[in-house]
Amino acid sequence: MRPVPPPGRIESAVGALSPRLPLGVALSGGADSTALLVACVRRWPGQVVALHVNHGLQAAAEDFEQHCQALCARHGVPLRVGRIDATHSPGESPEEAARRGRYRALAALAAQTPGSLETSLAGPSDVSGAIRDIVLGHHADDQVETLLLALSRGAGLPGLAAMPPVAERDGLRWYRPLLELPGGAIRDWLRAQGECWVDDPTNADVRYTRNRIRRQLLPVLAETFPQFRETFARSVRHAAEAQQMLADLARADLADTGVPPRIAALQRLPRARQANALRAWLALEAGRPPSARQLDELLDQIAACTTRGHRIHLKAGSGQVLREGDTLHWYNGAPLPKPPR
Repeated sequence: MRPVPPPGRIESAVGALSPRLPLGVALSGGADSTALLVACVRRWPGQVVALHVNHGLQAAAEDFEQHCQALCARHGVPLRVGRIDATHSPGESPEEAARRGRYRALAALAAQTPGSLETSLAGPSDVSGAIRDIVLGHHADDQVETLLLALSRGAGLPGLAAMPPVAERDGLRWYRPLLELPGGAIRDWLRAQGECWVDDPTNADVRYTRNRIRRQLLPVLAETFPQFRETFARSVRHAAEAQQMLADLARADLADTGVPPRIAALQRLPRARQANALRAWLALEAGRPPSARQLDELLDQIAACTTRGHRIHLKAGSGQVLREGDTLHWYNGAPLPKPPR
């Protein structure tokens, strides 16, 4: 039998936070976000706003929203509801499209003001002030799944660092206070509180890789390595610490090479540091780092760039890296036309 978190463990995880109030809680209606909402309401009564995103991808979506409305009304919590079109683009997975859309929608809901037409409220609407912090219900099993997916893709340190407990994005601070608690134990805690939740029927669909990991792989890991959640979490922390050091080194190197970087300054760096600096620069410019193949090709071109006439024109991310004089530039789409001589 799974151990139920001792009384106060979930509350302690939430109470360890120091968020700016009022606090937004991302509420799907599932067990994890429901437990998070209950704990946050107990910790900061009258200062919590629930944020629900209706993806509209399945018939049960309306049931999720109605459940969240009833839950928030019962606890006296304002509820803001946003709807998105989570249809994925060619080459993008449905899960990634839904994730990106969900974060955009949560940021938009946080920016709303109480009483606006886009805000659906259940319960008292006297919470005032801008929402600058949002808590998310990801737990230890989610973290393990994220790490295993990163390993399956051959990810580098950013992927192996998985989900951070605190992150800054879209002008907001995002917290994940439940990352050290197993999903099953959270459900047992909810039952002990007399709370109910809704289960997403797609969680049983093993066509999705995450669901196969959760249903087929995690039970084997638990039997073979009973402490795998704790040991994997330790590896994630090590990867996050190492990635932070690489990020600091990239900032220092880019300060020397310039932004955009000068080719000669890059060439004075060892290849591994060139890769680290270029990865950071392109992630900033393009919104995501280049693929390993693209980066290797760019490094080879930089090494071969020994004459003024050497041309660099390579795809990187959704755009292109070009040489202009002694400097690299990244353009999104077609390169800019050269001025007439």
